[in-house]
Amino acid sequence: DTIAARYLMNRLHIALNDLPDELRPGVELLREDYPIVADASADARTARFERGDSGAIDVATRDGVTTVRYAEKVHAFRAIGRLLGGSEGVDAPVAYSEAPAMDFIGLMLDNSRNAVHTPENVRRWLRRLALMGVNAVCLYTEDTYEVPGEPFFGYGRGPYTHAEAVGLDDYADDLGIEMFPCIQTLAHLQQALQWPVYKEITDLDGILLADDPKTYEFLERIIDAATKPFRSKRIHLGMDEAHGLGTGRYAEIYGERRRFDIMVNHLDRVLDITRKLDLKPMMWSDMWFRIGSKQDDYYDPETVIPDDVIETIPKDVTQVYWDYYHRDADFYRDWIARHRALGGEPLVAPGAWTWNRFWAYYLHAFETMNPCMEVCREQGVREVLMTMWGDDGSECDFMAGLPVMARFAEYAYRDTPDDDNVRAVFHGATGSEFGSWIAAGDIDAVSILDDPGEFHPNPSKWLLFEDPLIGLCQPQLDGRSLADEYAKLADRLDAAADDGGMMDSHLAFPAQIARVLALKADLPSRLRAAYTERDLDELRATTESLPALLIEVRKLRNIHRSLWFEQHKPQGWEVIEGRYGRLMLRIETALWRLDQYLSGEIANLPELEEEHHKVYDNGPGHLPDLKYRGIYTASALK
Repeated sequence: DTIAARYLMNRLHIALNDLPDELRPGVELLREDYPIVADASADARTARFERGDSGAIDVATRDGVTTVRYAEKVHAFRAIGRLLGGSEGVDAPVAYSEAPAMDFIGLMLDNSRNAVHTPENVRRWLRRLALMGVNAVCLYTEDTYEVPGEPFFGYGRGPYTHAEAVGLDDYADDLGIEMFPCIQTLAHLQQALQWPVYKEITDLDGILLADDPKTYEFLERIIDAATKPFRSKRIHLGMDEAHGLGTGRYAEIYGERRRFDIMVNHLDRVLDITRKLDLKPMMWSDMWFRIGSKQDDYYDPETVIPDDVIETIPKDVTQVYWDYYHRDADFYRDWIARHRALGGEPLVAPGAWTWNRFWAYYLHAFETMNPCMEVCREQGVREVLMTMWGDDGSECDFMAGLPVMARFAEYAYRDTPDDDNVRAVFHGATGSEFGSWIAAGDIDAVSILDDPGEFHPNPSKWLLFEDPLIGLCQPQLDGRSLADEYAKLADRLDAAADDGGMMDSHLAFPAQIARVLALKADLPSRLRAAYTERDLDELRATTESLPALLIEVRKLRNIHRSLWFEQHKPQGWEVIEGRYGRLMLRIETALWRLDQYLSGEIANLPELEEEHHKVYDNGPGHLPDLKYRGIYTASALK
């Protein structure tokens, strides 16, 4: 009676000839993964579909046949997901109604921080998202899309071809999902602007040179290329985090200007392009608030945007309010009001916390998303976009964000989220158990934390990649060992990964991370303590554990590599593999050095004698969120 067996037995009969024409292609696509049968069967539940005009999803069962009335294509697919999800231990619904409070329920999937999802993987995402009721998807592509005549745009990065993007747009449309481009037209262009060919249009550090005619010729080419594959007229123009705007070559050429004026003028020039192409643009809103803050802080309550700036900000662009941090509903009310004061309705974007880690950090994701979505419903916000970033290398298995998407969609469709319904919708879309995936987030939600939901630490990352001899991050643990905790988590996740659910193989990745950390989490401290106390027996025993650790790290690399090549284009894996390579070589060197010392070949180990200091002293019960470069060495030559 495994989850997989129950799921496969919960077959859904959908007669293809009886389907509305608009649903038939999408149902055919879903049959690739899901227990949907075209012929009536005694052990299959029969579902039929018809268009309704109430704007809601209405489900009713009579004489063994479930009828789904839907207002949008994606509503029918969400209903299919819920019917399939009845095998998770939640009763399959006999009748229910859902009236979506949002018109636009979207996902932004990062394709720029090293990992570019293969078209086949994007199609996997689209099938799962349709079964949750998500009706919009954008792939965040800084330079990872084909631009004719620009060979260095996306060079070496695996950009999407025009044909790939067209195919994805067709596939999404069959499932009732609107795809549109999400690009950058001001900052975050480090990857492209690193090449000499773009020197003339660079201000500084990944920021385009505003006001230069060549910049807008370039932007017209990339905007045209980004939008051509898609039916949608929407385009996300980016423009966030342009730190230092106007202070590089811009200041040398044009002199000092008020940053507000640079932003407004640049935006107007970019909108001239989108107006000519009849597009519906949106942009991240943070620069208006950052420029108005003395601390350059997006969320500074003292920020001031002058009236003359508000008057000149173009009103034919939607401001996207992104917020991944706040747990206070009043803050969201305030910032939504501030966005409306700019002269339009905002699109609100919470975050799934997939970045700078190996698995989604659910505690912080839920504790920030929940008040955000509650306030969006209360304040009548009609457009919401979940973001899944991949900062610092996209080490995360992005599929870990699916439980967040299930709850995110629940807020869009129901006045009060129902936990059982979230579990069932997740199960219907994935064939896996919600609780097992949530447990995988415990690789970062460790017992040391006083209030795990308040922070977003990533100890699994820095405990894995810190040097086994130098151990820069060990003082952050305040002498606490996590070895037993990780060993128990590894056992639990190993069992879940073997349960046979459609996507449970993904759990082998966090399970192996926990297995490695059961051996390595306190290894530098154990080595240092044994060496300091001259406990040669303990030092020898710890040294003898290093070959086993090396085997487990290699196994982790192999699992991660298989996941990467299943989901992403090859480009970018060299970065992650370099991190594993450094770790494995340093374990080998640690073994060599310790053998030298234990054999008497050398008299001491200076690496274990230097005094440790706690670099990030956030107080007891707090752990830092570290990027790779701050983990493995104190040297500036990284």
